[in-house]
Amino acid sequence: MDKEVQASSFPVVEDIIGEKLEDMVTLLCSNGTEKSRLHEEVISIVERSLIKIALKRSNNVKTTAADFLGINRNTLHKKVDKFGINCQK
Repeated sequence: MDKEVQASSFPVVEDIIGEKLEDMVTLLCSNGTEKSRLHEEVISIVERSLIKIALKRSNNVKTTAADFLGINRNTLHKKVDKFGINCQK
């Protein structure tokens, strides 16, 4: 392995998320023969949740929400559309 994996700056938060992910994986895991979409599903759930939190904390001001998330406002707008998130004031 060429690159060393960095340890989290927030080990307690990482532990909490790890425990919750275990529960999510149990609910989302498919037992079928088709290829799993687990990674895609979990990333979408987390991203959608973060966007909703940022919009709520910013009183639906997209520029402020984007700054909170550390992303470009246009990127936030595309993701709001992608996830069908209602952010009307």
